[in-house]
Amino acid sequence: MGEAGLLYQPNANMNTLDAVLVERLHKNEVAAFDTLYWKYHEAVYRNILKFVKDTGVAEDILQEVFTKLWEKRQEVKTSQSVAGWLFVISFNLSVNYTRKKLREQTLHKKLLALDPGDEQTLDYKAMQEGQYHLLERAIAELSPQRRRIVTLCKLEGKTYDEVANELKISRNTVKEHLSAAMVKLNDYIQKNAEHKYIVLFLLFLHNEL
Repeated sequence: MGEAGLLYQPNANMNTLDAVLVERLHKNEVAAFDTLYWKYHEAVYRNILKFVKDTGVAEDILQEVFTKLWEKRQEVKTSQSVAGWLFVISFNLSVNYTRKKLREQTLHKKLLALDPGDEQTLDYKAMQEGQYHLLERAIAELSPQRRRIVTLCKLEGKTYDEVANELKISRNTVKEHLSAAMVKLNDYIQKNAEHKYIVLFLLFLHNEL
């Protein structure tokens, strides 16, 4: 089977543990939620902060992300990457904040180049699902090493040094693999995306560590 046919599984042990936690989450176990929060909150916060550039706003969005995780716990599948799910939710909430801020500055429609009526007609749940699966498919196109690096750097929010230490490779090797991976992800997403928000989605992915 070629790489493109592989399921997005950056780390089988991590996915197995998360699957167990999601199963417990489905049973309304607060302890499982707490475990996921402490496992991912720093990475999610860093991704949000890179986008909104405001610590107070980032903290508010972070809390909203995990509030949604609890509220939508029955919708999260055990086969999904929790890191990927949180990434998409945090992206959408960050975009919503940016749209609101721009609207308040009367630059909203010009800067985001939305067509009239887009705000009323968007199916956010469908768009969110589409974003998650698009990201999943794009990452599945990468080599195993690059999938792992993208997951650690972009979804889990780790720094180059942290990833280099974890994978026992040099910092420059991490940067080179990530740079090559982002070129391929950018190409795949642009060719397969259906919505204009994908420009911001790519910006969110490309924020430097």
